[in-house]
Amino acid sequence: MSLTFAHPIPRTKRGPVHSQRALLLAATAATALALTSCASESSSPSGEGDAESAQGAGDTITIEHALGTTVIPSGAERVAAIGWGNHDAALALGVAPVGVDDQTWSMDGSDGLGIYEWSIDAYAELGADEPVIFDTTDGVDFEAIADTAPDLIIAAQSGLTDEDYATLSEIAPVVAHPDIPWYTPWRETIRVDGTALGLADEADQLVADIEKQIEDATADASAIEGRTAAFFSFVPSDLSTASIYAEGDSRAAFLNDLGFETPEAAVVAGEDGSFYADISAEKVDQLSDVDVIVAYGDDSLLETLQADPLWSTVPAVENGAVVAVGAGSPLSGAVSPTALSIPWVLDEYVGLLNDAAAAE
Repeated sequence: MSLTFAHPIPRTKRGPVHSQRALLLAATAATALALTSCASESSSPSGEGDAESAQGAGDTITIEHALGTTVIPSGAERVAAIGWGNHDAALALGVAPVGVDDQTWSMDGSDGLGIYEWSIDAYAELGADEPVIFDTTDGVDFEAIADTAPDLIIAAQSGLTDEDYATLSEIAPVVAHPDIPWYTPWRETIRVDGTALGLADEADQLVADIEKQIEDATADASAIEGRTAAFFSFVPSDLSTASIYAEGDSRAAFLNDLGFETPEAAVVAGEDGSFYADISAEKVDQLSDVDVIVAYGDDSLLETLQADPLWSTVPAVENGAVVAVGAGSPLSGAVSPTALSIPWVLDEYVGLLNDAAAAE
């Protein structure tokens, strides 16, 4: 299969929820991480050790990641979260970051604050002040981050560069992405950030709890079984090319979590390490094994695709098996899964996907 692969775009306003294709292509995928939690006089490696001992008096936490090794002193209290969803991992573990990267990039659904409602609710439930929101327009907002005087900066799901990391490390210890930028799955995000917070055991339990919620939410979604689904980005005014997210991208991997199988085009999209690939309308026959199309856009997306002479020939489009998740709504943000967005979106998203999978 010959897909045209695109390269990662610059960090400027790059994130998982943008409405234009060029701003949509940030992603996550499965990766391995070596986590070491150790006392200051101990070399015993443990990524899942006792949380109390990890943050005990005189102890430190050491974490290896793509940009280096970070030693976190005990007693870190002021946490800044940058990148995507790291604040949700902390909030779900009972820690309220004092500062957070803008998660909505001027999109609807945040009451103007810059984080989505599931995060706002978590701050309220913890009785914590709303966070400072860091502007992501021009990349990392170093000055604003420094102004929050953090003891720790968590960024397990992020696209930090070596230069970003060096500058941030002058402010506080930084835990960056474990492997590929913007390529950390939600489970690993929780575990990495949780370990940095001295809450490794609690992080493992949180992952198990969310997995159980997914299991319960999909128990009756029988139409999904045996079906394939892929996540796309379209520009409705120009359907000559669309983008399909690779199987390891967070949105695509979430579809697997919900019971879908992966079509061949999504597998091929990630073969060179990319998190998406562009596919021209002349090659839509390569999507013959896609049963359900999920994409950013409004309710007019299906009609637009069905009116196109080439995209209308894709079986999923012919069958009406297209799920538009919005472009700026909380739903469009929640499908890039985080520790808090998954419970928030599960029932609605599974219902939409199951209905689409049942289309003939």
